[in-house]
Amino acid sequence: MVVSVVGAIRRDLAVGTRNRTGTPTARQIRKNPELEKRAPAPAKVTPKELVVTEGPLRGTTLDLAASPILLGRAQEATLVLEDDYASGRHARLFPQGSRWFIEDLGSTNGTYLGGSQLTRALPVEPGVPIRIGKTVIELRP
Repeated sequence: MVVSVVGAIRRDLAVGTRNRTGTPTARQIRKNPELEKRAPAPAKVTPKELVVTEGPLRGTTLDLAASPILLGRAQEATLVLEDDYASGRHARLFPQGSRWFIEDLGSTNGTYLGGSQLTRALPVEPGVPIRIGKTVIELRP
């Protein structure tokens, strides 16, 4: 019994000698750096413009700056939506760091990001549709 316990402890403490997942251990990588497989970092795509892809304003573009964009039917909105299903102050797009976020401002009919209704501010990736009533917009590089 003592021999089997000692054997189990040796196996558990044997760092870098066995790896059941098939990936190299830290010790093996230190000895052979070429074993480390690094995935290339994905290229960050920074959106440069907002494009209306569906609705009465289809084809409208708006250059993105460092300031928030108010979306709605109100005349003070950055992008005034000609959409009966949009509220006066419907939603807001705003930059934070290197990303853009969308938040619903308590609209009657809601704001949808990629098919899901917003319940809080969420990051927006380029090409993901934002729907406000019958209007669909996207951020584009």
